[in-house]
Amino acid sequence: MEIQFDNHDERIKFYELMLERNLKNLPRFPLPDGYRFVFFQKGDREQWINIERSAKELTSYEQGVEVWNKFFGGKDHELTKRMVFIENKEGTKVATATAYYDIRGIDQSGDGWLHWVAVCREYQGKGLAKPLISYVLEIMQGLGYTHAKIPTQTTTWLACKIYLDFGFRPIPKNAVHSHDGWRIVKTLTNHKALADFKPVTVDEMLVMKG
Repeated sequence: MEIQFDNHDERIKFYELMLERNLKNLPRFPLPDGYRFVFFQKGDREQWINIERSAKELTSYEQGVEVWNKFFGGKDHELTKRMVFIENKEGTKVATATAYYDIRGIDQSGDGWLHWVAVCREYQGKGLAKPLISYVLEIMQGLGYTHAKIPTQTTTWLACKIYLDFGFRPIPKNAVHSHDGWRIVKTLTNHKALADFKPVTVDEMLVMKG
């Protein structure tokens, strides 16, 4: 494939993707030396926004405030048990994820939702993502959840590959509704879990500029 795709690439056609798995037999990955996990403390909103912006999950500080208020506003007490950061040896927060739930109330299953997983751009590729995800899934399990869902999208296809590596699989309804999205992920990752999806051409996965 001639085009090199970024791990967060807006050139890729957007499809919402949903994955799920039970929380039994979770894989575990230790943090590299020099890093540690810490829970959210009051006042950490700014650090959360900085991380999400660095990872290209957010495009501006203003959007960060809007998203924070939508998902986490007024829930500081809950977040002290659900939102996790990774700190480097200087105490700077460089990654985050949250053991959460569907705030919309649409999902009536009672499943946990893995939300807003992000690693600062300059810390990507340092082996932080998988330890972060495994740690937060264990927290989710400790909160009493037996099954987890992850909302993601084709534009963050590399994260989707990591979730597939963890044993998450496309939710059947989503595999139908976002079938072409999963075909894009198949093309970019060639993940064995997506063997039933046919790959697409490069032109089929790109947003048309007009």
